[in-house]
Amino acid sequence: MDVVVVESPAKAKTINRYLGGDYTVLASYGHVRDLLAKDGSVQPDADFAMDWTVDPQAKKRLDEIAKAVRGARHLYLATDPDREGEAISWHVCEVLGEKKALGGVDVKRVAFNAITRDAILDAFANPRDLDQPLIHAYLARRALDYLVGFTLSPVLWRKLPGSRSAGRVQSVALRLICDREEEIEKFVSEEYWTVSGLFKTIRDETFTANLTHLEGRKLEKLSLGNKEAADAALRAIEEREFSVAKIERKQTRRNPAPPFITSTLQQEASRKLGFSASRAMKVAQRLYEGVSIDGETVGLITYMRTDGVQMAPEAVTACRRLISADYGERYLPEKPRVYKSKAKNAQEAHEAIRPTDVFRRPADVARFLDADQQKLYALIWRRTLACQMEAAVLDQVGVDVASPDRQVILRATGSVVAFDGFFKVYREGVDDADRKDSAAKGDDDDRLLPDLKEGEALERLSAEAEQHFTQPPPRFTEASLVKRLEELGIGRPSTYASILSVLQDRNYVRLDQRRFVPEDRGRLVTAFLANFFERYVAYDFTAAMEEKLDDVSGGRIDWKTVLAEFWRDFSAAVDGTKNLKISDVLDALDAVLGPHFFPTPKNGSDPRKCPACNDGRLNLKLGRYGAFIGCGRYPDCRFTRPLVLSGDEEADRQLVGNGQGRLLGTDPEGGQEVWLRKGPYGYYVQLGGAEEPAATPAAIAQEETASSTPATTSKGKGKGKAKAKAKPKPKRASLLKAMDPETVDLETALKLLALPRPIGSHPETGEMINAGVGRFGPYVSMGSNYVSLKDDDVLAIGLNRALTLIAEAIERKGPVIELGVHPADGKPVTVKRGRFGPYVQHGTLRATLPKSVASEDLTLEQGIELLQAKAARGGAAAKGGRPQSRADKPEKASPEKASPEKASPEKASKQAASGTVQASTKKPTKRAATPKAAPKRKPRTVTGT
Repeated sequence: MDVVVVESPAKAKTINRYLGGDYTVLASYGHVRDLLAKDGSVQPDADFAMDWTVDPQAKKRLDEIAKAVRGARHLYLATDPDREGEAISWHVCEVLGEKKALGGVDVKRVAFNAITRDAILDAFANPRDLDQPLIHAYLARRALDYLVGFTLSPVLWRKLPGSRSAGRVQSVALRLICDREEEIEKFVSEEYWTVSGLFKTIRDETFTANLTHLEGRKLEKLSLGNKEAADAALRAIEEREFSVAKIERKQTRRNPAPPFITSTLQQEASRKLGFSASRAMKVAQRLYEGVSIDGETVGLITYMRTDGVQMAPEAVTACRRLISADYGERYLPEKPRVYKSKAKNAQEAHEAIRPTDVFRRPADVARFLDADQQKLYALIWRRTLACQMEAAVLDQVGVDVASPDRQVILRATGSVVAFDGFFKVYREGVDDADRKDSAAKGDDDDRLLPDLKEGEALERLSAEAEQHFTQPPPRFTEASLVKRLEELGIGRPSTYASILSVLQDRNYVRLDQRRFVPEDRGRLVTAFLANFFERYVAYDFTAAMEEKLDDVSGGRIDWKTVLAEFWRDFSAAVDGTKNLKISDVLDALDAVLGPHFFPTPKNGSDPRKCPACNDGRLNLKLGRYGAFIGCGRYPDCRFTRPLVLSGDEEADRQLVGNGQGRLLGTDPEGGQEVWLRKGPYGYYVQLGGAEEPAATPAAIAQEETASSTPATTSKGKGKGKAKAKAKPKPKRASLLKAMDPETVDLETALKLLALPRPIGSHPETGEMINAGVGRFGPYVSMGSNYVSLKDDDVLAIGLNRALTLIAEAIERKGPVIELGVHPADGKPVTVKRGRFGPYVQHGTLRATLPKSVASEDLTLEQGIELLQAKAARGGAAAKGGRPQSRADKPEKASPEKASPEKASPEKASKQAASGTVQASTKKPTKRAATPKAAPKRKPRTVTGT
């Protein structure tokens, strides 16, 4: 028997089916061990020795793998085909070696880019040894990140209270965002005007041209800087006649973009689908690992962490066959298109991201995928097909419209698609910033001009001037930030999603309208690092370090040499901050961030003047809980105010301080307002009820006093007023754990309030499947089957994914055996399997089966006897509720309940038949006398909520 180790259980099941019964395939569930989360786990003085610890959840799985490996002929390590996958294989191998489980076992590494039968069988036919240079590159990266984090973060905590931590690559990405924000703040907008004219030909065709030359000179963007200049230009146009002076025609070809790599997939998924980088990678992971199609798990795409743009020859051939069959020979280039990777490290450059079978069209697999999977698969499929299609051909025309004296010239441009080529399938997306830039340059790829001739006279219909203001550079989107990081050579395909997530998790940045805005906390950290550790957040230094790590993975340099060089200079820089005074830090931060925290008001007054004493100067200060602004005349003047933070502090003030919350909008169906609030257990959304003020302790006390008076508590005595009917509580829904309160909008709130929601019915049984959120988190359910959601979005999960999860849960739970119906009420009696073994159930009453009785051998009569015995012992379902706690005091029974004679014969016989005996008929259990009564305790006062 041969043993195969993969990362995920989904892959294990699929690969086991392809390999057959001679192989045992087990999953490691990702990484199995990591560095100890404490200082000293990487020891530079001991040749960079590392202290690893096995993850507690992985221990059991490693024991199972070790047990299976003992006595096996071969151990195949089939984890993902990248650096992280190589590292997981190495860790598994190291742990098994420590367990002495590899004696006589041949250990081999297999790697495949797609989970298909051919790819897997080919990989197992050509195994290899572990790639040591790739493992060394992983060790070097892990050690570097650890040393920076555990060395630099304590400096931050001491010198910049309130900061979280610093990372080697994340800090550089944060600096990019903060530097862009500083550019925006320093940007001075300038006014400028554009002038255009509307012209008509003798054939009554109209077109628009923009002014480019005035008084014989070419206009620059800011040449017309005010309305007076624009009006003068208008007069110059209105005073002249115009004709066609020059026509330029040219034909251009646009070639398709290469197939997706990790970074371009994240960029296009953000632009076209609105996916975050992490969301795109999670969906791609599911497509790679496979979905159930007609009863077989099929991997739909190749591996999604790659920086290679090349495709396998058979994939290129398949694309060309499909293009010829579906679109015709016009769309098929004479030769296959070949793309070359820009990756500097060939060992980490795998095949591009593509469908495993391009003939599996998006429409063919749509019914097997959820909404996110459909969108991403279609995007990958279209990009892959387009990369092998013919170029698009554009006819571009430029026309100069001039006055007879050539003192005034206007230009009109247009283009038409002469042949759509790959546009037929796919056109690379652009974000808002790209569109604005194109518009500002006057680019127009969609306008068709009339058929004009040089010298043709034109009639001017109108002329108009339009005011503009120069715009600052746009904030980064996820797509543009990933693109910028890639251009600078910072990070690698597998790191982009985690970089962006970490920055948001630490509240250093937030997403506002899909663009990154740095929080003040993040700007403080960046300013501190840029002033005192400038080299280590420099773009070129970080890029150079990535190149060295690439050299390590290529076997061109020793990994410990790279670590030693880095540690020598880095530790010296950290030691240099030991004598750094807080005042030095404050002076540096105040100089860099002063314009941000103290912007000059429009009236020109001093933004630093203390509003309390009118004499002091406001400065940036540091306290135990972070930065704040205070008066320089402390302690004579104690004026302070918080920074204008947009993280947790600001959210708390906004949602709690006003007692109402934040209005998200109005429910389009019911017309009620939808609010976002924060309560004692976290943030939640609420439908209506915003007009009710938050209850104060005094109001609560007054209400309790009023409710205890006879006038409101009398019942059936004809005294006082009837108790007022309680107002129905407004509908509420808690935010999910991963949700950021500041990014929650009306659409998301309405989806939360609509939970639980029906997803669809089971195709065989017709039972409805629902998705909702319970006390243990998000779930999907069908009947009594509930499945917790971990990686799936409860607001977006579709029917196919829910069916898969429920089927897997039912398979784990085992079949339900129906014994028959209970003679008392006709309800079914069933046998099920629970956490503690099989049990028999009738309604809500359950009884555990004795170990001597097998589930399949139990009869209906035996089941009823077990249920009656359980009810007689005061089981949980004697009344359909939970079992009575030992701490619960026995309640005093009323005479009616205490006298069995007074119960109706019909009711008594029904109770006896069903086993649902009333708890009050039981004899009280004698309790041992307590030697000494416990001393009475004073009632405990609980404050708060």
